Amino acid sequence: MNPGRKGIISAGNWVVDSVKFIDVLPEKGNLTTIRKVEEGGGGCSHNVLLDLAALKCNIPLYAGGCIGNDDHGKMLLDELDAMGVDHSSMQVLEDESTSYTDVMTEPGGVRTFFHYRGANARLCAADVLSCKTDAKIFHLGYLLLLDELDKDDPDYGIVAARVLDGLLKQGYKTSVDVVSEQGDRFQHVVKPCLKYTDYLIFNEVEAGACLGRDLRKADGTIDPEDVASAAAALMECGVRELVLIHFPEGGYALSKDGTGCYADSFSPPKSEIVSTVGAGDAFCAGALYAIHEGYSLRDTLDFANASARFNLFNPTSTGGAPEIGVIREFLKTRAKK
Repeated sequence: MNPGRKGIISAGNWVVDSVKFIDVLPEKGNLTTIRKVEEGGGGCSHNVLLDLAALKCNIPLYAGGCIGNDDHGKMLLDELDAMGVDHSSMQVLEDESTSYTDVMTEPGGVRTFFHYRGANARLCAADVLSCKTDAKIFHLGYLLLLDELDKDDPDYGIVAARVLDGLLKQGYKTSVDVVSEQGDRFQHVVKPCLKYTDYLIFNEVEAGACLGRDLRKADGTIDPEDVASAAAALMECGVRELVLIHFPEGGYALSKDGTGCYADSFSPPKSEIVSTVGAGDAFCAGALYAIHEGYSLRDTLDFANASARFNLFNPTSTGGAPEIGVIREFLKTRAKK
């Protein structure tokens, strides 16, 4: 994989999350009680990079994106400095606020997001393509939440597809993540990007939305065979090397040569889950590390699932991220059972 290159860069969403623990999401016009508030960084790039940095695995990490010249922006840069992440490719805007999200979290970990797009909406193609690093993998996300990159392009269909092609030409392996949203934009925005994507990392809702189908049955259960079929359909859309679909029950990986693998998750009892905020990004971070290191499909899924598991015991997006030795010891213990 790209000889001479090492490390991972993530560019895209940078957010400050205000996680508010509530009794229940109220009906319109009604009141609920906020029991506790936790504040921390969030967004695709922040979460993936902080989870990777927490591993302490000695691979270079780089950050790209747009933040405001404000207290929230400074907080994010201070986090990156503390974790040893190179943020020389970050754009600090004087005339826009750092993006933020209010995360309403109900008992059991169900959460609802209220988002101010802010500086993230200003990230443009030139900003992304100016991120010159020696990283192997360039992780871009979240599509559908990056206004400039989600715009139509006369030649590529979507600006993000043009950007991904440009990153490939610069020698990166490309990885894409998207935000889960309701609506019909998935097929319009995401599909044109797939043929310029080496590693596609989706949850089951996002995969289904991209394909125009539901991957869960009427009773809410998930069928591994249907997930495998969806992964194959996404690969046929042009994904260059690997499709990963994750969900609370487990994950499925499909490589370009047709090799597929399913692995159960390591989810703890619901009573032990503090919050699911950032769990998908923790899975993604674990998967990216495993891909970077050349793990097998099964080992990639196990490492990513373990990374997601530890995230569930902390209320913030990255506060539960463990060192790599903790994950390895956990996997070793599970293997003996």
